[in-house]
Order: sequence, then C-alpha cells, then structure tokens
Amino acid sequence: MSENQGKIKVSVIVPVYNAQDYLEQCIVSILEQTLQEIEVICVDDSSTDRSLEILKKYEKEDSRMRVLTQPNSGAGAARNRGLSQASGEYLSFLDADDFFEPDMLELAYAKAKEDRADMVVFKSDQYHTDSDQFVQVAWTLREKEIPPYTPFNHRQMTDNIFKVFVGWAWDKLFSREFVEKHHLTFQEQRTSNDMLFVFSAVALAKRITIVPKVLAHQRRDAKDSLSKTRENSWHCFYDALTALRQRLTDEGLFPETEKDFINYALHFSLWNLRTLAEPTKTKLGKKLVSEWFNTLGISGKKQGYFYKQNEYKEYTEVLKTYK
Repeated sequence: MSENQGKIKVSVIVPVYNAQDYLEQCIVSILEQTLQEIEVICVDDSSTDRSLEILKKYEKEDSRMRVLTQPNSGAGAARNRGLSQASGEYLSFLDADDFFEPDMLELAYAKAKEDRADMVVFKSDQYHTDSDQFVQVAWTLREKEIPPYTPFNHRQMTDNIFKVFVGWAWDKLFSREFVEKHHLTFQEQRTSNDMLFVFSAVALAKRITIVPKVLAHQRRDAKDSLSKTRENSWHCFYDALTALRQRLTDEGLFPETEKDFINYALHFSLWNLRTLAEPTKTKLGKKLVSEWFNTLGISGKKQGYFYKQNEYKEYTEVLKTYK
C-alpha cells in the first residue's frame, strides 16, 4: 500500500494486455491528471509485447503507480485483482488503449463529493486511429432520460434503465464503499465482462450523478481490440445477461426491472447477432431461436411489450431465418 493511502481520492485500475502501441498515451494521460491524489494500479495480463516493460518504466518514475502481473485470465480478472488492492475513496476502471482529458478525475471526483454519489457518469467520444478524428457519441449518456437534478436513482429514469448509460466501466467513477458493500465484481470471461458490474451498480445505486462533459476518448480501430474477435466468445453476452438477471432477482429488484431487462436482452442479443461473422453468426442465431430467446424471457411477448418496434421486427425476422 502507498504511504499516502489515507489521502488517495481515486484508485485508477487499468487491465493491460498487449497494448504497447497505445499504452504510453494512456498512462501519461492518467499520471498527468489535475487530481494528484490518485493511485494507478496496472495489472498486466501476461502481455507478450513490450507492455510490461513500458509499465515498469512509469512505475519507476512515479510512486503513485503500481504494476501487478497475473497469468493470462482476461480483463475481468485483471480488474478484480486491481480492485482487491485499491485503497482510494473512489474507483476508476480505465482501458489501456483509451486516453483521457486532464481534468477527468478532478471533475468526476468533485461531483461525486458534491452529491455524495455512489457512481458518477461522464460523457465520452470516439477517437478513430486510422483517420485521426474525434467522433461525437451522444448515446453513451442519454441526458433526456434522466431528471434535471442530481443525484437521482434508476427509478427517476424515464427510459430503459439499461440503455440510459452503456454497460462499460471506463466512463464512470464508483464509490469504493458502495462497491464493497454490494460485493460488486467483474465477470471473469473474455468479453462483456463489465456489464454485470455496471448495470448492477445502476440498479443498486441510491445516488447517481453526471458530469455532462466529454472527459474520455475511446479508441476505435485498435487492431487488437477484443470486440473484433468476438467469434471466440460469442456466448459471453448471454452469460452476462443471465448473471445480471440473477443479481436483480437476488436483490429483489427484478419485478420492477423485468420489462427493461427483457427489452435490453433483446437489444443486446440482436446487436451481438448482427455484428458476428459467419459461421458463428448462424450458430448464435440457431441458439437464440431454439433456446435463449425463451430463457431470457423474450419468447411469447406480444409486439406491444417491446419499446423499439424496429427491434421487434428484426426479432421476427431472426425467428424465421434461424428456425
């Protein structure tokens, strides 16, 4: 533990796997944050490139940085490892190929303290590596679906609570006390490993707040991005959905969130199917139609049950295509 443990305002946890091309930009954008009272816990997931060497260099240069290593287990396991070592008042889970505005943590932490928030959500955009362009992404924080005041909780949201924010962790700040109280952890699976953590937090948080400013830049076109190789983990989204439903059930929250959950389950199923390559796409389509639409609670629901009629139409086409 750092000798400044009692002063740490934010623990920043970064899973790292073969990120040498972008890692320095990411790490520098964290260490140069205007909020100085941070610790940076980087967990190298058995990288085979120069990532660990780069991390060790910055660890030597800045006492706030700590590098851990683990056998190759995926980002979810790496985040959990970092979480187990964190001592900050708030937690930030960042990705090694993204980069961040210098005042990201200062603004998010200040808002968290002002509203005594369990979680803070801020805006992000996409940085397209190939074209060197920043692209606005309005759907990552749907301001029209939240009240004109902060803090709030999921009961004050006016749309599907699982679509007001995105189920990734890097554009959010979480109270460590809140995370530990509810035993929130990341699923240790190849993809969709942060959705359970994030959406459980959305449903459980009593005090959510936002910073309506772009503070994080998500890198797109990264050649090693896991999202481009989901054929190897095509079932992970389903495992995440069923785990989320179980958590909502265990917390007594499923009756009030069931309709939102089923609508989101359809949305996420269709997105995964739409974005897979063959032959995995057909494998998933057949699995959805023969089993998973039913186990997720989608089958048998009438057209009016679904919030997005275009998704219902796409669903009926999938039923015909993969029957």
